[in-house]
Amino acid sequence: MERRVLPDAPEVRFKPVDVVIIVACACAAFLLVGPYRWAPGAATSAVTFFIFALGPLVLRTLESYFPRQRLLAFVASFWLLPVVALGHGAMCPLVTAVSPGLQDAQLATLDQRLFGAQVSVVLGQLSPPWLTEFLMFCYYGYFLWPLVLGVTLYFTGKREAFDEYLLALSLFFAFNFVLYSLVPAIGPRYFLYSAFPETLQGLWFTPYLESAMRQPGFAKDCFPSGHTGATLVVMVYALRFERRVFRVMLVPGLGLIAATLVGRFHYATDLLCAVPLLIGVVGFAVAYTRSLARRGTVARPVEMDVIVRS
Repeated sequence: MERRVLPDAPEVRFKPVDVVIIVACACAAFLLVGPYRWAPGAATSAVTFFIFALGPLVLRTLESYFPRQRLLAFVASFWLLPVVALGHGAMCPLVTAVSPGLQDAQLATLDQRLFGAQVSVVLGQLSPPWLTEFLMFCYYGYFLWPLVLGVTLYFTGKREAFDEYLLALSLFFAFNFVLYSLVPAIGPRYFLYSAFPETLQGLWFTPYLESAMRQPGFAKDCFPSGHTGATLVVMVYALRFERRVFRVMLVPGLGLIAATLVGRFHYATDLLCAVPLLIGVVGFAVAYTRSLARRGTVARPVEMDVIVRS
C-alpha cells in the first residue's frame, strides 16, 4: 500500500513590526481584562487591542497560504496604520487606570524654568494669521507623511528599508503610548487657556482645523509629542532611503513640528523629550538589522524575518 506524502505546511513569516504590534497590543489587552478591568471602557478597549494583536497572526498566515494575493500582503504590511489610528482612542481606560492625575502643572513649570516663558503662548503671539493658517494645515500632515513614505518604499521595491522603517515607527508609537500612560497631560490649549489673550487666529480655516482636534475622546496625549517624534522618524528614513519624499516633506514637516507649539497642542518640553525617544528607536532598528545581517540570519543587510512553521 502506497503511503501518501503530505506537502509541507507553508512558512508564516512575521516581520519585526508584527512582533511589536502583537506584544504591545496583547499586553494592553491583558491589562484591561486583568488588573485594570475596573476602568471605564476597559472591556471595549481590551477587545480593540485584542483584535489588533490578532491581526498580524491572521494576516501573515493567510499571506503564507495565498502568496499571490497582493492586496492581502499589502494589508498585512500596513496593519500598523489602523493600530496607531484607532489604538490612540482606545488608550483612555489604560491612562485612567495607570495615572489618573494630570501632569500639566509639572510640564508647564519645566517650560518656565527652561525657557523663562510658556513657549506656546509666546510663539502664538508672534505668529501672524497667515502663518498660523499654514502651520495648522501642516499639522494634519501627521496622518499623511508616514503613509506617503511607507507606500513609496513599498511600491519602489525597497522592502528591506520598508521593514526597518516600520520597525522604528512601531517602536516609537509603542513607547509613546506607554509614556502617555505614565505622564498624562492635556496641553496648553486647555491647561493654559487663560494665558492666551484670544482664540487661535488664522485666516479662514484655522478655527475649523483647531476645533477638529478637540473631537477625539482621548486628549491626555501630550508627553512626549507624537507629532514631533513620528514626523522626525519619517524624515530620518526619507533622508536615508527616499530623498524625493524628504525634499517634498521638509518644509511642511518642519511646519508640522512648529504647529505643535503655535497651535497650543504641546509644551516645548514635549518636543524636547521626543528627540531621545526618536534616537533610541532608530538606533535600535538600525543596530538590530545590522546585527542580524552579520550573523547571516538574512540574505540582505536590512531584511529581518521571523519564521514560524504553522
